Amino acid sequence: MPAATLGLHHVTGIATRPQANIEFWVRLLGQRLVKRTVNYDDPQTYHFYFGGPMGQPGTVATFFPWQGAGPAARGAGESVAVAYRVPPGALTAWRDRLDDHGLVHATFERFGEETVAFQDPDGVPLELTEADVGGPRLNWPDAPLPDALALQGLHAVTVAAPRLEATASVLVEALGMRVAAEDVGDSGRRVRLAHGTSPEGLAYPAGGFIDLVAVPSPQPGRLGAGSLHHVALRVADAAIEDARAALQAAGLKPTVIKDRTYFRSVYFKEPGGAILEVATDGPGFVVDEPADELGLAFKLPAWLESERDFLRARLPVTASPEYADRWQR
Repeated sequence: MPAATLGLHHVTGIATRPQANIEFWVRLLGQRLVKRTVNYDDPQTYHFYFGGPMGQPGTVATFFPWQGAGPAARGAGESVAVAYRVPPGALTAWRDRLDDHGLVHATFERFGEETVAFQDPDGVPLELTEADVGGPRLNWPDAPLPDALALQGLHAVTVAAPRLEATASVLVEALGMRVAAEDVGDSGRRVRLAHGTSPEGLAYPAGGFIDLVAVPSPQPGRLGAGSLHHVALRVADAAIEDARAALQAAGLKPTVIKDRTYFRSVYFKEPGGAILEVATDGPGFVVDEPADELGLAFKLPAWLESERDFLRARLPVTASPEYADRWQR
């Protein structure tokens, strides 16, 4: 039986300068810095989490700032773009905002949706698409953007798939996703997958999409500044063991279940080589600091607390975004 995924959970990319990463994602994109911690697998590297008001699953982008990293080399078997939803009518104002800050952008259509594409200062490929998903707007009290412009969560992550059919089969058979649409454009054949519990025919299901784009060469990319390291899919807290078992049954080699403090997860490589993750919704980002103080403190898991002074001495000082105005309009 496939595990029942619930859509996108988060994406993780590679940055360079920690403070510049904070300023851009908070000041220009309007995301909240919901957690400032370290990469648990490389504790001498920061791990920043940016997202909606509470870091809701499906809104989050995280970064490992690798100071001095060279530029990424794009290739097969990796995530190559991340799209966010913005409120209807917001794209014109977003183009103006990008112009104001000297960011080059392009507009095109995909799956009948107008999309604005640009990059963050490290080269992470970003896209904006208008989508009316109903309900209250996602924003936070000290956000630098009005509700009419605020990012409304992840819309789609594009994965360069040299073995598109095999990748799609794994996501459908092991993780319960379904093919929602197909398209052939300048970038080649693209297959859009939605989580299986989303109603068919709904233009913008909660949770967003994974887009698989066929690439002719199996030449893998090289991690560097601007890379998207991995993309994570949501599962219910109680379903993580079932998800791991389903991945094993599909012939993949998922990791053991890892405790990431704010969620539990397993990682695996899909048949084309991209790193994917399955992550739980809970316990969430308020497990170790109050909701009104998210992202202000430097947080460490209990097993690293004894190394706090050592790590502090080796990590660059970062200021909370309210003290930085580089990207303020």
